[in-house]
Amino acid sequence: MRSLALFPLTALALAACAPKEALVTPPPVAAASPAPAPYAPVIPEGTGVFAQPSSLPFQAPDFSRIKDSDFQPAIEQGIAIKRAEIEAIANNPEAPTFANTLEAMERSGQMLDRANAVFSALTAANTNPTLDRIDSEIAPKLAALRDAIYLNDKLFARVKTLYDQRASLNLAPDQLRLLTLTHERFVQNGALLDSAQKEQLKALNGRISTLQTDFGQKLTAATRDAALVVDSKAKLAGLSPADIAAAAKAAEDRGLKGKYVLALQNTTQQPLLVNLTSRDTRRALFEAASTRALRGDANDTRALIAELARLRAEKARLLGYGDFASFTMSDQMAKNPATAIRFMEGLVPALARQQGREVAEINAMIRKTGGRLTVQPWDWDFYAEKVRKAKYDIDESQVKPYFEITNVLENGVFFAAGQLYGLTFRKRTDLPVYHPDVTVYTVYDADGSELALFYFDPWTRDNKQGGAWMSNFVEQSHLFGTRPVVFNVQNSPKPAPGQPQLISFDDANTMFHEFGHALHGILSNQRYPSIAGANTARDFVEFPSQFNENWMMEPRVFANFAKHYKTGEPMPKALVERVQKAQRFNQGYALGELVSAALLDQKWHALPASAGQQDPDAFERQALAATGLDIARIPPRYRTSYFRHIWGGGYAAGYYAYLWTEMLDHDAYQWFVDNGGMTRANGQRFRDMVLSQGNSRDYAEMYRAFAGRDPGVEPMLKARGLK
Repeated sequence: MRSLALFPLTALALAACAPKEALVTPPPVAAASPAPAPYAPVIPEGTGVFAQPSSLPFQAPDFSRIKDSDFQPAIEQGIAIKRAEIEAIANNPEAPTFANTLEAMERSGQMLDRANAVFSALTAANTNPTLDRIDSEIAPKLAALRDAIYLNDKLFARVKTLYDQRASLNLAPDQLRLLTLTHERFVQNGALLDSAQKEQLKALNGRISTLQTDFGQKLTAATRDAALVVDSKAKLAGLSPADIAAAAKAAEDRGLKGKYVLALQNTTQQPLLVNLTSRDTRRALFEAASTRALRGDANDTRALIAELARLRAEKARLLGYGDFASFTMSDQMAKNPATAIRFMEGLVPALARQQGREVAEINAMIRKTGGRLTVQPWDWDFYAEKVRKAKYDIDESQVKPYFEITNVLENGVFFAAGQLYGLTFRKRTDLPVYHPDVTVYTVYDADGSELALFYFDPWTRDNKQGGAWMSNFVEQSHLFGTRPVVFNVQNSPKPAPGQPQLISFDDANTMFHEFGHALHGILSNQRYPSIAGANTARDFVEFPSQFNENWMMEPRVFANFAKHYKTGEPMPKALVERVQKAQRFNQGYALGELVSAALLDQKWHALPASAGQQDPDAFERQALAATGLDIARIPPRYRTSYFRHIWGGGYAAGYYAYLWTEMLDHDAYQWFVDNGGMTRANGQRFRDMVLSQGNSRDYAEMYRAFAGRDPGVEPMLKARGLK
């Protein structure tokens, strides 16, 4: 803390020469009142590795110095410091200004942000029992801190004063956006409640936070424990030697030498179902995935979900909303649940017809190959692959040799970013990482200047959450002079040692998707960190990522990376053409599992508080039956019990965002097609008008400014083969 010295100013009056008789004795002067002391609140000082920014390039985390034991004291100190900083802002005797209130809030909590960014990354991608214990202990403390900010009457009064005066403050557009969003967040988080209601909200928030953390930990453990253990190599017939070697290694790592372990991915369907010829093994693997958190053991999530859904509904009622979906969607691009549901239900008629056609095709293939069964969920991928091969003469084993992971990353994902945005990348080995699987790259801008750091963590691990994601270790901000440090995490099956690092078409597509998120962070160009990069609404944040998927099959890009891992030869033209044609295959399934999951999410969060606590199994059956889709053969991408996005991942009533932003992505890609395709000029326009903007302006206005129109659903339907 800096102290200020006071130097009183003494005025010396000099009398002019005058006749003596003109001089009079002045009256005594009262002693001057001392000047008021400046407002100098005492802010605690932090200690430890997170107390100051890292000295590494870009302030990257120094994992060589960070220990598990550092996190709890750092986060607790960070909470105490931020509380003091917030109190100082709230109690500032000076009239509120943008600088002493909004900017001061942006500057608060820097130690907490540093510690929590790393801690959150590790608990998701490389956790252990110590980190899980800390996570459980600090989750309610972080929830309490949020309440201490948004339920602080004095702080809200300052924000409201500025908000009410906003027309006369002469704010820059990003400042006006920050002020508006901040005011909305205060109101949405209970600033207008009375004192008794605020206490009730605090209790709800604390319990909800604990339940969300518990859900994430239970699901990670359930996914690990439900991995299918196979005792015979014969039961793995159809898998490649590399897949079988990886399964043997996974078993050995678990102390099950001589057996095979098929680890589960986050979704209902599992990638290995495409190739397993044993129907019994396929069914066992599918059921292991779909029942992972329904086993009545310590990792069963149903009781937790029932309570969490009820408490969210109660929170929404307390805040004046009919249901949690209405509460959480009020600041989204769609604005309300009705808009999102109308959009999704509009897809159902064409989608249901396509599902019927695909079921008929697959059952015909089963009969053609001598089967007497009708397709079940565990059969779908296996026989769909046969249909794909028959229609397009293509299967995954033909494609995989052309997708070596480093080549996909450097000559595909990075190459596309160079073509569009002028970026180049250099791998570096001088920075410490949190796991040996992680690689680091410096990102350079078109003028050769250093722009960002990018970390890549591709392989599945037992202590890693399922799915794929992006986040920041360091947020871009002109206010702080920081450049982005971004990471992508995936869950591609790791090849056994000595095997080529080949990935599937879907995994390669996921790399392009997640790097779209990374670009949102890397290309951010904002003053304030809270509205920089990917800090946007759920139904906008997936737009850059899904848009980036389009460039995987761009001929210039595909030819640059789709090369055989042994020979370096490009994928043959005939195979490329078959791959392109196959992109519209199986869309009734692919889109159907997304729509049913998104509608299930909406149904859970449309519950009013008066509905009380639900039985998750019964509720799920009823909600899915109402979709009008073929749930029996095409189950949702996530069932209620392992739907991490909505119970522990921040997507409550927001899973529709993947579909909503797919509409945006196809519409934006159509704009590129109509305006010359993949050019630097078009890429720069998208960079300047979307990727760099963060949350600095209204999303609909932002899109309209880029494309010159509102988005339409037609390009999405055409891309999906539904029109």
